[in-house]
Amino acid sequence: MIKHPEQRIGVLVDISNIYHSAKNLYGKKANFKEILSTAVAGRKLIRATAYAIRTENEEETPFFEALIQQGFEVRMKDLQIFPDGSKKADWDVGLAIDAVKLSEKLDVIVIVSGDGDYLPLVSYLQHNKGCLVEVLAFRKTTSSRLIEEVDDFVDIGSDPKFLLRSPYSKTALKNKHKR
Repeated sequence: MIKHPEQRIGVLVDISNIYHSAKNLYGKKANFKEILSTAVAGRKLIRATAYAIRTENEEETPFFEALIQQGFEVRMKDLQIFPDGSKKADWDVGLAIDAVKLSEKLDVIVIVSGDGDYLPLVSYLQHNKGCLVEVLAFRKTTSSRLIEEVDDFVDIGSDPKFLLRSPYSKTALKNKHKR
């Protein structure tokens, strides 16, 4: 797909989807700085939003601060914990609403998630708003229908630049604190 420098783009990142895919597939962390750079691809970035879940202990605060320094607006909501102990944490509807609102100002919307729940959104943005829709995600955890429907798909699992070091093990953390 040809990418033009005058295209106005928005990048919407489902952090939970990408984080868990990188962790479960590769035992590593996703490189969100490289993901953003690849998504922009020399075009005019209008908005980059990362959708995050805040846990009770807020240990992810440094990660959220790093995302802000990399150029993301971070939208957060609390992890929902139900009386039976089950947990729910997703931003699908919030990301979709933001995409529709932003579509008036954008030529391209990049969704960083492989979640097939975004299929109706992709179709709406393409056919009703005239936006190109691109997806960056790990092919192994991306809906095949989503890959078929979007205007461009980048497999971030195909290049090691999209992955960072392995998360620290408990042993590594203990050794780190001894230094």
